[in-house]
Amino acid sequence: MRCRAVRRLGRQLGRRGAILTPYGLIYTLIGYGQIITPQPDQRGLKVLLSLMPLDAWGWCWIVAGVTALLCAWAPPGRDTAGFVGLVLIVVPWTATYLVAWLLGDYPRGWVAAAIWAALVVPVLVVAGWPEPPRRKRAEPPYGYES
Repeated sequence: MRCRAVRRLGRQLGRRGAILTPYGLIYTLIGYGQIITPQPDQRGLKVLLSLMPLDAWGWCWIVAGVTALLCAWAPPGRDTAGFVGLVLIVVPWTATYLVAWLLGDYPRGWVAAAIWAALVVPVLVVAGWPEPPRRKRAEPPYGYES
């Protein structure tokens, strides 16, 4: 029974939904963490913080995460907003760490920029995959007449 429920859930989510779900959860948690307990070393975030306070960025992470979670259950072709949100929120974080490193404000900025950029690569790969068609239900056995 348990295996059947897991298989059904997997079919409902599909491969694209299966990547949107954990990423959506992680992004939501990142945003929550930025709001509740902001990171202590904010030297690499100087450019971002000049645009908005950190709690506003936290809410942006939460919105991207929740959008991905909701889109995970959308039919194929209607999940684009989830993938776009997952990519768009990472771009400013990657850029701000890269700029901080180039300006010399944050010597390890290149490491953070590389990590954030690498985080989004699987999302971009899966976003380009078409969802395989679902198998049709098996026909009932026709060995006997009613």
